Amino acid sequence: MRVLAIGINYAPDLIGVAKYNTELCEGLVARGHTVRMVTAPPYYPDWTIPASYRSLWYRDEQLNGVDLVRAPIYVPKQPSGVKRLAHHASFLASASGPFLMAALRWRPDLILAVAPSLLSAPLATLAARLSNAPCWLHVQDLEIDAAFELGLLGSKARARSFMLGFERRLMNAFDHVSTISPQMLSCLKQKGLAPDKLSEFRNWIDTDSIAPGHSQTALRSELGLSAADIVALYSGAMSNKQGLDLVVEMASTLRNRSALHVVLCGNGPMKPQLRQMATGLPNVHFLDLQPAERLGELLNTADIHLLPQKSQVSDLVLPSKLAGMLASGRPIVAMATPGTGIADEIEGAGLLVPPGDVSALASAVITLAENEGMRASLGETGRLRARQKWERTAVIRAIEREFLALTQRKSANASSRSRPAHPLQSADR
Repeated sequence: MRVLAIGINYAPDLIGVAKYNTELCEGLVARGHTVRMVTAPPYYPDWTIPASYRSLWYRDEQLNGVDLVRAPIYVPKQPSGVKRLAHHASFLASASGPFLMAALRWRPDLILAVAPSLLSAPLATLAARLSNAPCWLHVQDLEIDAAFELGLLGSKARARSFMLGFERRLMNAFDHVSTISPQMLSCLKQKGLAPDKLSEFRNWIDTDSIAPGHSQTALRSELGLSAADIVALYSGAMSNKQGLDLVVEMASTLRNRSALHVVLCGNGPMKPQLRQMATGLPNVHFLDLQPAERLGELLNTADIHLLPQKSQVSDLVLPSKLAGMLASGRPIVAMATPGTGIADEIEGAGLLVPPGDVSALASAVITLAENEGMRASLGETGRLRARQKWERTAVIRAIEREFLALTQRKSANASSRSRPAHPLQSADR
């Protein structure tokens, strides 16, 4: 099977959608398929393109068997709503040529688009018509809903209605649409997509490489912390939607508990502000984003994982970092309301606190810090759930099966349309 894909994020970016785009493409190649991907240079979560990738022109490369075309992109240093639109629009403009050319010349068996960026998804439906291939959309974020809920695109009802209408028409143009959680699947149904063209494929984790281990890691030692200290860890992007300011506020209320430490690991536009907020707090430590080979060590450094989340987006995204937290066998404290996707995923594997409630967050962390048995029990449940529902090999194998089934249905439909009518049928007409 030849798969032509388009998505804005790819390796060497380490976290977020890039990780799953990369592992899906490489997983398909490992299973004998050929994959070409049109993507952008790396930039996330720092919102800065590394010097080795800064160019106003295109770049072809092969990475672990996947053929890549890097299309130039505008990357704002401070990604506001308007600047984010310009960011995505620049990728649409630069990716159009190489993507449509590949569809015409290479004749793929399947066209795959990943949202984000939804703005470039129309290229996939056009490429599908040009190459007579089925087109598949995989939704990692409900970008338009989240942008309006967070105020990034204002609050005008007319603008929101127009953009959601555009989104609905675009998604309905695909042969199949998948997303990463039951709640997001429900949102897609509410947008008017037929249930028979929808699938859920959650983001995954390699439960062999991410597994429970001793907490006295090299990273913990580098931070000057001992095995007797309790570490509450947040690891991931540092942007507006995470609510990380609440974590720093919580750490301030716990500053007199000398054995309880908060570690914030990652990069992003909010990091300078968080550092400033944490000035004078000896119990707050910052780490830069760690390389992939140290992810298991990083997650084992924690005694408790923190999953802050703004209430407005709790069912519009399912944080990809959740899979690693569960697989590491450590309990989670999550800001989420009961019945949301995040709450359902960590039931029995952590504690829920109301979004925005710093006191409740602090109380949950203290409860777990003082109860080693509870931490162990919740962590074991999380580890089991990761193996049952988030295992990378099983998820990618299921995606491959559905990809193949869609291409076979498309081929069968094309054959039936081109088959000459039976002579008796012609005579009857």
